Amino acid sequence: MAAPVNPPRGMRDFLPGDKAAREHALGIIRNSFTAHGFDEIETPVMEDSARLHAGLGGDNEKLAFAVMKRGLSETDVAAAAASGDILSLADLGLRFDLTVPLARFYASHRASLPPVFRSIQIAPVWRAERPQKGRYRQFMQCDIDIIGDDSSLAEIELITATAATIDALGLTGCTIRVNDRRILQTLLASWGVPTDLTERALITIDKLDKIGVDGVVTELGTLGVASEGIAASLTSLASANWSLAKKDGENGDIPGWLDQAAYDDLLALRDAMPGIPLEFDPTLVRGMGYYTGTIFEIAHPDLGYSLGGGGRYDGMIGRFLGTDVPACGFSIGFERIVDLLGATTASVADAVVLVHDKNADPRMLVALKSELVASGKRVRLEKRTKNLKGILERAEADGFGSFAIVTTDTTTDTDTDIGTVANLEFKPLG
Repeated sequence: MAAPVNPPRGMRDFLPGDKAAREHALGIIRNSFTAHGFDEIETPVMEDSARLHAGLGGDNEKLAFAVMKRGLSETDVAAAAASGDILSLADLGLRFDLTVPLARFYASHRASLPPVFRSIQIAPVWRAERPQKGRYRQFMQCDIDIIGDDSSLAEIELITATAATIDALGLTGCTIRVNDRRILQTLLASWGVPTDLTERALITIDKLDKIGVDGVVTELGTLGVASEGIAASLTSLASANWSLAKKDGENGDIPGWLDQAAYDDLLALRDAMPGIPLEFDPTLVRGMGYYTGTIFEIAHPDLGYSLGGGGRYDGMIGRFLGTDVPACGFSIGFERIVDLLGATTASVADAVVLVHDKNADPRMLVALKSELVASGKRVRLEKRTKNLKGILERAEADGFGSFAIVTTDTTTDTDTDIGTVANLEFKPLG
């Protein structure tokens, strides 16, 4: 029996058309981020295992792929298995996101970076996920981050750049949901959730759209949180919006769970970006444990999951430097977005196929191709067969927009001018 030839579960091959569509989308994202003043960096695909498991990555740390130490003996493996400390066998791991590597990068190169550093990272990451639709073990992340700015301008720049990028990609109807970790902490305090259970309670609230109000109340009950009033509170949260704003200097009907200072900061964000559809959602959690303030997510009306998100994580870089450095970031969910976009590629008008006879002069073909390439075209040579339709359909699927038939008659009478594009008749594909 032949050996399996499929890629590992949760990982994918990409045919030329798919790859072209992905690169087209990545080009739009990269150009948009760059236009907004961000600079691209690159970090290794692996980091020290201790760093990946330092409590900076939330639940994603549990999904990190470990890289085993070299030279391990059977005794080493048996001892680790017996003690349950399997991680002691690994000294490196594949990155599970781009934020932890960025924090390490900044700590390593701070002296060479500006006081306020705006970074782009576009690269693959790996997680030992259970593969399912829209969730893979290897996937691309597109991050922008601002390090060194503790003002709301960082959030404004990130949200503005991301909204512009979503528009440039051609996605419509998207909104950006916003919340603040301080509001969530006040909410939990109003429910009587002990401080040491805050993170576990937030994980439960993050499941609200999946398990509903009753499920959240039940799960909080297993943590020892009294259920009285929580169901009604969760129901009221679903209708919360910008109408909670103060009017004429009065607090109005401000609910007890609302952290007024955090809400005022969110109002200021909204007012600073009047052209961007921001929605206040006090149930928005963002699962990462490292967020410290404003958090945000991209929502699409036809989808039950986000297309990206981020927030402020002022405490992470200090874990490497020993001194706190403000930081904020936004990540676009590239795999979900490119699936929505489908097979959109660069302009097919710039991609042509030359279908040539079997006996066509190679010098002529090279001359024609070189002339077209010099004019800015993408050019593919295809030898003509009986199945011309199949050739053209494949070329169209690969992102080509037109074709021309090259025959032996395309040559001219001189030895120095053996072919010219002017003699070709281009026809559209499709």
